[in-house]
Amino acid sequence: MISYDYTPQRVCPRNIHVELSDDGNTIELVEFDGGCNGNTKAVAKLVQGKSVDEITALLAGNQCRNRGTSCADQMTIAFAEARKAALATA
Repeated sequence: MISYDYTPQRVCPRNIHVELSDDGNTIELVEFDGGCNGNTKAVAKLVQGKSVDEITALLAGNQCRNRGTSCADQMTIAFAEARKAALATA
């Protein structure tokens, strides 16, 4: 399993913890530290078990207010960084 902690930018959560399958293709777990509790829990439940590529295609670039990003967008960046970190240590 690939486990990664990401510090998001320009959003409310202070940390996004992601766990991906060993091959980096499936989302096993997402946990947000901070942010809109109900929304971040809902997003985490909705993406669990789904393909990283599917969720990234759906949510990357999603914006919240005038921030130029959102919690969901930052989560997709966390997925990409987790994969990159796993490849660097392989």
